[in-house]
Amino acid sequence: MSTDKPQGVLRPGWSASVGDYAIAGGWTLNGEALVVGDVAGGVYAFDGKSGASAWARREAHDGGLLAMAIHPSGAAFATAGQDGRVLVWGVAEGQVAQTIEVGSGWVENLAWSPDGQWLAASCSRQVRTYTADGEEVWRSEDHPSTVSALAWSGAGELATACYGRVTFFDASTGKLRQKLEWKGSLVSMVLSPDGEIVACGSQDNSVHFWRRSTEQEAMMSGYPGKPSALAFDHSGTLLATGGSDAVTVWSFEGGGPEGTRPGVLKHHVQPVTTLAFARRGMRLASAARDGAVVVWSLQRDGNGRLIGTAVLADKGTELYWRPDGRALAALDALGGVTVWRIG
Repeated sequence: MSTDKPQGVLRPGWSASVGDYAIAGGWTLNGEALVVGDVAGGVYAFDGKSGASAWARREAHDGGLLAMAIHPSGAAFATAGQDGRVLVWGVAEGQVAQTIEVGSGWVENLAWSPDGQWLAASCSRQVRTYTADGEEVWRSEDHPSTVSALAWSGAGELATACYGRVTFFDASTGKLRQKLEWKGSLVSMVLSPDGEIVACGSQDNSVHFWRRSTEQEAMMSGYPGKPSALAFDHSGTLLATGGSDAVTVWSFEGGGPEGTRPGVLKHHVQPVTTLAFARRGMRLASAARDGAVVVWSLQRDGNGRLIGTAVLADKGTELYWRPDGRALAALDALGGVTVWRIG
């Protein structure tokens, strides 16, 4: 696998490959390892510095892998797939510690609570939560449609998105805490770090958001495509959105984003497929359908400048900043795994 020479803050690192379309992954052990899952159901681990293969478990999920979630401790992670199962893995040895039989449908979304005590999984119209030991705590009633996204607003509260609504549940009991309704199909969801703002990409090519304290809602429209890529920065000031070949960045500083102009970051020539903020500073990484990867340095008003570029062998599927911000990993549709050092 070859990529164009990286430029700017992106410096050569290492590359590897998995068996098929690389669909999900993440840094573990504080960046010492990178784990990756592919659509064929394989799970792979690589040394974070050298890219050497640590272990590989092909066909871990019958039919294919759909989601992965890294435990906050970095020592474990969970995968889910078309076989209706969730597997909880130990990173170092690559062995399955827990097998959770969720149901007969596809398990499409996974999310650990910030304290690592709970694991949430969605299967068709239901969401279920489990202890770290794999014991079921509760399961929801059927949502109006398939659950499209999960997110934790804190250690004790889980949010789900589906057609027409975002719902917040008590993590330990499943009791309904809040329901935010809107007539439309919500395809993506992200919460601000403090859990106050909920932003969703919609099937009608808009971004819809609520402030939970007031249940005030607003909509940003005019996107040529579905804004399936969304990301908040670590401070909750900036919301980066895809939905076109430009990255649109809305600032929530002061009274924004209502009545303000967003930052529009232009360089990509194909639609943006994924976005990721570094944990520190205001660096944003974006990848596009043609494999182009860009790193941006942003200001608090949402404007920014390009500071690094690289090109993958195929469509960028996911981006992951190493926890210390000194490396960036990218997955692509050919199964490529590329890591750049950050200068």
